[in-house]
Amino acid sequence: MKISKIVRRLNAVLAVLLLAGVSGLVSASESNGKKIVFTTKSKEAHEQVVQAIRAIESFNAQQGLVHARKAVEADPNFAFAHYLLGVFQPPPQAKPHFDKATELAKSASEGERRYLEAIFLNRAQKPSEALAIFKELSQQYPEDRMVRMMIGQLSVILKDLNSAQAAFEKAAQLDASTPRVHTFLGNVYLLKGDYGKAREYYNASLAKKADGVAPFGAYNGLAYSYVYQGDVKSAIKTLEAFQVEYEKSPGAQNFPPVFIWNAIGRLLLENGKPEESIKAYEKGYATVAASSMPEQEKKIWLGRLHHGKGRALAKMGKHDEAWKEAELIKKMIDEGGEAGKPFMPAYHYIAGYLKLENGDSAAAVEHLKQADLNDPFHKLLLARAYDKAGDKASAQKVYKEIVDSTDITLERALSYPEAKKKLKG
Repeated sequence: MKISKIVRRLNAVLAVLLLAGVSGLVSASESNGKKIVFTTKSKEAHEQVVQAIRAIESFNAQQGLVHARKAVEADPNFAFAHYLLGVFQPPPQAKPHFDKATELAKSASEGERRYLEAIFLNRAQKPSEALAIFKELSQQYPEDRMVRMMIGQLSVILKDLNSAQAAFEKAAQLDASTPRVHTFLGNVYLLKGDYGKAREYYNASLAKKADGVAPFGAYNGLAYSYVYQGDVKSAIKTLEAFQVEYEKSPGAQNFPPVFIWNAIGRLLLENGKPEESIKAYEKGYATVAASSMPEQEKKIWLGRLHHGKGRALAKMGKHDEAWKEAELIKKMIDEGGEAGKPFMPAYHYIAGYLKLENGDSAAAVEHLKQADLNDPFHKLLLARAYDKAGDKASAQKVYKEIVDSTDITLERALSYPEAKKKLKG
């Protein structure tokens, strides 16, 4: 189903922590010409930005937002402070600060102006143009860590893993005291298929995490590394540890750990334990039911529960019961009117899944072509359906798309090993 507003907000915060790429702020008096100088005359604003950056480096979005607000209050004309305040907030609240940062950057130092120019190019889905600027900045400011971090992140987006690794290693040479760079290096090795090395970096990241913080990137990456190797038991053990830490974190006060339980349910489902999978999905929804989440949001998660149960029932060979779950989901979508229409790809996902499990590959293809094909697992189902329908060429094309993807997600971890094995040549 389409991600709810609360989940989008959660993912937006995660994106801040993974994509902001900032650290190593220095004042004009401290600069030796090898780092970007940011433009503020306020010591308080400068210090609050430093603290916001440390929060980002420690995956602590709540503290980062507090410090970014204080930085803007101390110096309303500080471009970078407005940028930080924007990245810690959902789009409607962020836009005025991004606009203000763009305006104020015109009067900022050259390094700050060019850095923000590149950042906003990336936000406009122009990573190649953004990377070109960051590479220029790396020549002008060879000791600026935040520039190296952004080169690494954009290189991953552009599927240049060797350049990404080199950039993150340089950033770590400049400062390896915080967890984020270790997570990023873990991601690179994960995509390279060196899962043991990836785990070394994820564990290093977790060893440096701040008290009371449950970092999504390191825990999830660690779990995915096991999934890629077929070690589902260790992956689930990792997610269970994540769930315990998350329950103790401030984030759990705003959003229940349903997403972790659903990930556990997904792993159980796709690895031969559908009965246990249903129990995990039910545990996840129980955290939603007990939360203060708005009723409409609870309804969306209820739909996800039915989705998981339907897929599990199909794996158990209970095809009639499974189809009733799909029909229930379709009814929920139809009753939503215009607001329900964006959820239709989720219906086609479960319908295609069930048709495939029941041996109707032609019907599965038609449904799965209407699922979310940005999702590697949806693509895997489509490729399987093409294979069973005898359309080998289409299947091979989709398998290649999965192998070529660089998503750091459970969906890719579940899909990549099979797609790589099936891909010829």
